[in-house]
Amino acid sequence: MRHSSIMTTGILILSALAFSASAQSGGKTSQANIIINTDIGTQTISRHIYGHFSEHLGHCIYGGYWVGENAAIPNTRGIRNDVVEALRKTQIPNLRWPGGCFADEYHWMDGIGPREQRPKMVNTHWGGVTEDNSFGTHEFLDLCEQLGAEPVICGNVGSGSVEEMSKWVEYINFDGVSPMADLRRTNGRDKPWNVKYWGVGNENWGCGGHMTADFYADQYRRYATYARNYGANRLMKIAGGANTTDYNWTETLMRDVPHFLMWGISLHYYTTYWEKKGSATKFGEKEYFETLERCLNIETALDRHITIMDKYDPAKRIALVVDEWGTWWDVEPGTNPGFLFQQNTLRDAMVAGLSLNYFNERCDRIRMANIAQTVNVLQSLIFTDGEKMLLTPTYHVFEMYKVHQDATLLPLTVNCGTYAMDGRELASISASASKDADGAVHISVVNIEPSENIKLLIDLRGGEYSEVSARILTAPELNTHNTFEKPEEIKPEVFREVKIKKNILSLDMPAKSIIILEAK
Repeated sequence: MRHSSIMTTGILILSALAFSASAQSGGKTSQANIIINTDIGTQTISRHIYGHFSEHLGHCIYGGYWVGENAAIPNTRGIRNDVVEALRKTQIPNLRWPGGCFADEYHWMDGIGPREQRPKMVNTHWGGVTEDNSFGTHEFLDLCEQLGAEPVICGNVGSGSVEEMSKWVEYINFDGVSPMADLRRTNGRDKPWNVKYWGVGNENWGCGGHMTADFYADQYRRYATYARNYGANRLMKIAGGANTTDYNWTETLMRDVPHFLMWGISLHYYTTYWEKKGSATKFGEKEYFETLERCLNIETALDRHITIMDKYDPAKRIALVVDEWGTWWDVEPGTNPGFLFQQNTLRDAMVAGLSLNYFNERCDRIRMANIAQTVNVLQSLIFTDGEKMLLTPTYHVFEMYKVHQDATLLPLTVNCGTYAMDGRELASISASASKDADGAVHISVVNIEPSENIKLLIDLRGGEYSEVSARILTAPELNTHNTFEKPEEIKPEVFREVKIKKNILSLDMPAKSIIILEAK
């Protein structure tokens, strides 16, 4: 994704061939151009960029995924069938669990064995409710198998021990004779799960222990050393990384932790203003602009973290893992403030589209990301209420963008105007493009203008294309959202107003919309 306010010669020619450079319809329609080089892509967009995060928080696990085998809600071994089916349609690649802040107070042995015998605990971070541990290791890994997703397990560094995490890895991954492997078999699982992705602590600068970067780096070295490989399975260990713009944390880990001990370093970045989050649904254009501005600021933050990583790891062996990202609003009125339930509007979908476009562009370093959170918490894809389930605008973005998973990133240049407010400007168009294994080119485009359509030309260079199809996600208002009474107020539709001629796509892109195009 590259933006430019100065037209190159090639773009000027393209513009002249297609339409006048002047704004149309009294300023309500402007123009933009995208040039895509379809024959020189070298990087792969990892499917794991489209990952998810589910914590023992509110109704994410209990009522979200887990209802128990005896529930009237259709389920498979206690896991909701409707949620699994919906997430499979997005080609969900991975799922991070059990937290979040909950991870660093979670003791995994409390969540195995007969459920009626599992000890209860207090979920001190999220509402002070009783956690009965009925959803534990076996249930989570069953969920991942039903989803067809890779598990990402976050171990307890804050209140746990090196021994505890080491034994968890052994319990899950060892195929021989040992106390932990034998305990797993006693609990009904003969063969190991061979889980690859392991986070070593969560937010250890905050809820995971309020550690300094130096102290955590030393702790990480200990924990990672005793998280062993078993058989042919190689662990992909993820160090607990920085909060937003804490560049010193990234510098310390990259400098002080041997690189062979790390597959990746995490980063958490929420699109929120902590001093005043605001309502998920009651906002004006000023709040909309500020949200997108904060979202786009992630580009600067990520680039600075990546620059530090490049200094110590120019070969880009270590991944940057954005394992918590998304919007964070005030909870919905009348709900438990510790459950973090918020509505999900077109504004949230715009944040998802912008973020994923940027993650795609940096796929040489960003190789995993996990939106927070999948069901009923923060920027959810799915809401449940008893037997009812609905899909949010953010869900539809992930379903539409799945075409980028494991595809080849295509270099592109975007030339567009700006969306301005109070002397600040944001590029009106964000885009990402990829080519799949069959040679089809997919382009995800976001028009952030709240009331201005954009005449868009897309020049596909380096190949011959004669067919185009498209889908669009938009709505009458920025705060349009789905409810259980009206679950389809916003959903993708076929977009027919696109043409292709001599490898040039032309379309009038509606305001506040996200479009996925496919060219063959």
